[in-house]
Amino acid sequence: MGNKHGSAAARIGAALSAVTVAVLLAACGLVAEQNGNVRAGTAGNSTGGTAEAQQRPSVSPTPTPTPTPGAGPACPTLRCTSVLMTGDMLVHAQLWQQARDDAAAAGKPGLDFTPLLEGQRRYIRASDLAICHQETPVAVPDGPFAAYPSFNVPPQIITATKAVGYQACTTASNHTIDRNTDGLLRTLDALDAAGLKHTGSYRTKTESQGILILQTDAAKVAIIQGTYGLNDQHPEYAWQVDMLDAPTMIAKAVKARALGADIVLGAMHAGDEYATEANAQQKKVAHALVDSGQFTMIYGHHTHSVLPIEKYKGTWIVYGLGNGVTELSPWYVVNNEGLLVRAQFSQDAAGKWKASDLAWAPSVIVSDPYRWCSVASDAPQGICATAKADADTRLRTTTVVESMGAAAAGAHELLITKEP
Repeated sequence: MGNKHGSAAARIGAALSAVTVAVLLAACGLVAEQNGNVRAGTAGNSTGGTAEAQQRPSVSPTPTPTPTPGAGPACPTLRCTSVLMTGDMLVHAQLWQQARDDAAAAGKPGLDFTPLLEGQRRYIRASDLAICHQETPVAVPDGPFAAYPSFNVPPQIITATKAVGYQACTTASNHTIDRNTDGLLRTLDALDAAGLKHTGSYRTKTESQGILILQTDAAKVAIIQGTYGLNDQHPEYAWQVDMLDAPTMIAKAVKARALGADIVLGAMHAGDEYATEANAQQKKVAHALVDSGQFTMIYGHHTHSVLPIEKYKGTWIVYGLGNGVTELSPWYVVNNEGLLVRAQFSQDAAGKWKASDLAWAPSVIVSDPYRWCSVASDAPQGICATAKADADTRLRTTTVVESMGAAAAGAHELLITKEP
């Protein structure tokens, strides 16, 4: 973040120019095909033939678009799709012991993290696409396991993530290479085995050059991710982990658009741990991504605390989702809290997609047994900790989330029990 603004702008401009040229070249085949069809039709009409043939319309009637409202709130246009995001899946020893206890209680061997995540399922069902953040590398199923500072966690957390309904996870974090290339590969293999798409870390250079684009009923959604650092560790190859770099992320977004993405999400793993405000790096990168015009929404994780939501130049930035799951911290109450966000995107008459609704639900981790629990004001899971503790969490989260004008800009609490 030591670069001056002029330097950053020049890098972004250069990246955009280079990618634009590449995109135009890559698109030539498509343009030629489209123009070829038009030319063929025109030539056919100009060669004479019968009067009936000459009077026949050269363009077929445009078919009526099929309404695709998507899951979630009422769609204000003909087509909508909704995307749900949660924060760090941060697994410590207390959680894998809970998973072992839950498996034993169900008469199953090994570990089962599904009860820990079960409360998220109802929200995920009310979304078209759900994205998690797998912060740490995974071990083999029987371990040995390790927590902070060099994580090597049970891969069963990934199985449970899929079981409650997630379709994809980001993987670039400051812990991605805690267990070097072997840990990175184990994690990607476990995600593949579970049927979860992923982006942020890669097996090969060719894989790193690809773009994760997910298809919902109405739209193609691309995810571009980057992490602020790797805890002073160094990957075996620079391309193994996506870093938080605005020009690089913008170049990928341009490529995603060329590949047909309707919606492009930027995911930032950045910020100051346990903070309640976004730091300078988060704001600078997020604003640069929005200024590029290539991103539909920006969101983030890493701080283990909920951060504000901002609407910047008409685009939502969710600076920090807190933890998706974690152990209870006796020192940092914000560590035990999280934010589940669902964004609805709608397509306007010109074909452009933008966010038409942004809703969030505050959450907390409780113990005995360990569970993710929503403390939204409609209390979908009942009381999580105590009525007072839940109210305190909700107030603390609301205060932070709305500190940059989110409520006035239209962001609101997600009341899942009030939806059809």
